[in-house]
Amino acid sequence: MVSKVLDSSGGPSAAGVDDGGQPESGEHRKLLYVTLPGCWGALVFACLSFTPSLLPRGGVLQGVVCGITAAIGYGLGVFAAFVWRAFADRPARRPGRRSWSVFLVCAVTLFAVSFAAGQYWQHQIRALMDVTEYSIPLVVLAPVVAAVVFCLLLAVGRGIRGMYRWSARWLNRWIGRRAAGVVGWFLIAGLVYAVVSGVLLGGLVGVANGAFSLRDTMTPEGIQQPATSLRSGGPGSVVPWDSLGWQGRSFIGAGPSTDQIGRFVDHPAMEPIRSYAGLASSEDSESRAALAVEDLGRAGGFQRANLLVVTTTGSGWVDPALVDSFEYLTGGDAATVAIQYSYLPSWISYLVDQSKAREAGRDLFDAVYDVWSKLPQDARPRLFVAGESLGSFGGETAFSGEYDLRNRTSGTLFAGPPNFNTLFREFSDRREAGSPEVEPVYKGGRTVRFSNDPEGGIPPAGSPWDGSRVLYLMHPSDPIVWWSPNLILSEPDWIAQPPGRDVLEEMVWIPFVTFWQITADLPFSTGVPGGHGHKYTAEYVDGWNAVLQPADLTAEQLATLRTVIGAGE
Repeated sequence: MVSKVLDSSGGPSAAGVDDGGQPESGEHRKLLYVTLPGCWGALVFACLSFTPSLLPRGGVLQGVVCGITAAIGYGLGVFAAFVWRAFADRPARRPGRRSWSVFLVCAVTLFAVSFAAGQYWQHQIRALMDVTEYSIPLVVLAPVVAAVVFCLLLAVGRGIRGMYRWSARWLNRWIGRRAAGVVGWFLIAGLVYAVVSGVLLGGLVGVANGAFSLRDTMTPEGIQQPATSLRSGGPGSVVPWDSLGWQGRSFIGAGPSTDQIGRFVDHPAMEPIRSYAGLASSEDSESRAALAVEDLGRAGGFQRANLLVVTTTGSGWVDPALVDSFEYLTGGDAATVAIQYSYLPSWISYLVDQSKAREAGRDLFDAVYDVWSKLPQDARPRLFVAGESLGSFGGETAFSGEYDLRNRTSGTLFAGPPNFNTLFREFSDRREAGSPEVEPVYKGGRTVRFSNDPEGGIPPAGSPWDGSRVLYLMHPSDPIVWWSPNLILSEPDWIAQPPGRDVLEEMVWIPFVTFWQITADLPFSTGVPGGHGHKYTAEYVDGWNAVLQPADLTAEQLATLRTVIGAGE
């Protein structure tokens, strides 16, 4: 962060020079002393932080975003003043009282106007998403939170600057002054990186791994070991019930009953098969995949008409709406297989377990495909692939591109793909001219299509969609789909183009600011009603309906199923 690595004069000044460009002469400066150019930068960025992003923000979150962006603005303001003085070839001058008075008046006025405009925009976003939760006390608390966060970041930045100055003075005993300054910056930058990536991140991962691994030994309330041989952990299963983990037991012990499916399809239904292997089931991804596929074969999964391979999210979670919709629409004549590859939730797994997600997606599909491909062609089930969020990232890794997906599967459904997904980015970046990034058209939609509202239609309307169908579901307001480090300095097409159905037109791209706004949206991406953010529920009904192409389903049946899936029944 700029404010952390630049001193108050805006750059790596020589040791012994204070924030104003004058010799320190032994005078101790206050840790949170601020400069006028820095304050102007902080004010501008703090006001811009109230502009709308993808999701509604509460008061505390708004305060955090405001404080972070204000700290960035302070650093940029200081740096701009440093560059201007360098070109003007003059030292820094202390601003007079009049300059500070003008700033204070402008700060109070601009911040109040921005704060009020921000609350208006937040009201509009909540109305778009039918969010009713709103806490006035927390909103009033936002400026206080922003001030605290700003001061903490400024103190950290000053502490890093102090370490640099000390190292530069120490190095100056053996090498030249300029060399000491450069080497000092490299030493401190490396130290900060090591602390952040090793100590802080490593500590966070260690604590999280311990906490979630402990939870993995427990069973969710209301979930019981299956009495049917059609589920892993049940009678005759080669996968012990105790090895499935929290998410595995939740997946195996839930799902629609044959009576519920039968009432939906209006004829007797089969009981769906579910196979799963947890982290405790086997020691590595390849052997877990082999074990899950062995259990799938034991239960008769390869004799069903439809077979679904699901790549889980980090903790091994399988979205119930995804699989339940699949089982309802196939009349229960379906089998689903999945494996766990981490204890950690997706956002932490993204930081440390990307390789595990790749391995799990590739190993599971390859293990299934190895058995499936050896069956007689007229005795094979239709083979489908699915995944949500990090699960879509892992699911993609088993395939090289469009034709591989088309040739080796009967259909694919990915929901909420992270922006770093390889195939997702390839299909989106190579979309047809004129098609928006929030709903791109790739190769005329011949195999791969995108939709943010499959009930309303999947573009391009009227174009043939023959053979295997690949469908990506993604909401315009989903920060998981749109977050990228490129947001720091580059405006993406999804902002430059007309906004999606649940994004405000007033949303604009602002360097640094937009990145932190979207970053702050990530942890709360599922805390909105279904159909928005990263919460995919009833969309699976129409998504699977398009991919599976079941016969003899009426509009009334689909509407009923949307209600059932949306309610989590």
